[in-house]
Amino acid sequence: MAVFGALAAALGVVGLVVPDALLAVMGFEPVPDGGRADGDHTLVFLTASSMAALNMGVYYVLASLADWKAFFRWTVPFRLLTCAVFTLAVLTGRAPAGFLGVGLWEGVGALVTGAALRYETRKGSDAP
Repeated sequence: MAVFGALAAALGVVGLVVPDALLAVMGFEPVPDGGRADGDHTLVFLTASSMAALNMGVYYVLASLADWKAFFRWTVPFRLLTCAVFTLAVLTGRAPAGFLGVGLWEGVGALVTGAALRYETRKGSDAP
């Protein structure tokens, strides 16, 4: 959880400081300065989602430091939902193929988190 949180926070900072770099990582072609059409609010949405990623990353790190298992459990179904929505965005043509990596990151993270929680639960029930 701490690693995911740190990475989410770092990517949030990248999106705030160098938005074109984050767009490129996700498979979107950055638009040169002055090349955006009037009414193109891509950077506004990128700023909002980057700030959300920064905040979410900090929440994950703090939850990890507090060993807040309930929070970890809550993230699993919502990260799987995020995986499904992002994957469908690629499959339906709403997002470029590079964006699939974001969905897979969420899905794999959810599965690893769920498996770790299950392992700890079983390990705890085996204790004398």
